[in-house]
Amino acid sequence: MYRLQIATLRLTYFYLFYIFVLQSKKKGLSHEEKRTRMMEIFFETKEVFQLKDIEKIAPKTKGITPMSVKEVLQSLVDDNMVDCERVGTSNYYWAFPSKALHARKRRLEELDKQHTEVKQRKMSLQQAVDKAKVGREDTEERASLLKELQALREKRSHLKAKLEKYRECDPEVIEEMRKSNVTAKEAVSRWTDNVFAIKSWAKRKFGFDDGRIDKAFGIPEDFDYMD
Repeated sequence: MYRLQIATLRLTYFYLFYIFVLQSKKKGLSHEEKRTRMMEIFFETKEVFQLKDIEKIAPKTKGITPMSVKEVLQSLVDDNMVDCERVGTSNYYWAFPSKALHARKRRLEELDKQHTEVKQRKMSLQQAVDKAKVGREDTEERASLLKELQALREKRSHLKAKLEKYRECDPEVIEEMRKSNVTAKEAVSRWTDNVFAIKSWAKRKFGFDDGRIDKAFGIPEDFDYMD
């Protein structure tokens, strides 16, 4: 008798475990399935609900998880599939089949319009492509012209490189270089003035001679103004 009870308990535990595994592997509802089932609540009852009512009904009758009820309901409100009106401190929700039918009809009309526009756009693009192909057929004459065009482009690149090579002989470039040299020479003269001024000050202040100052600061013996 005792062994029979043990066996029965083991079978019971095994059965419960099997049911648990099956339920855990059961695929949950997608977001769209939840929306569809929630709309069924409104269509089947044709009543007005508060959020707390939906949170009680949806899990029991439609298998929608309690945690997702509010999110699903709000998505339906955002899509104008469910009406929402605030009365006092509470929100009331409702949706009737007639409105849903009109909403689907409007949506279908919008999609038809978009489809027509896309179709017309496609036709326009195809016409533009066909028009652009005119005169570009693969003929011997076109192939010859393309080859000649490529040769001319290569020749142009070669001449451009050659012109760049002799750019230094350009009078405008030479004049620009001359002006740059004048500016540089003026700058050198200013720095030369500064060096001689500092040397003069050092000689008066410390009594150093030129040779000592030049050696201390690395000034060449032939340091002087540029001609």
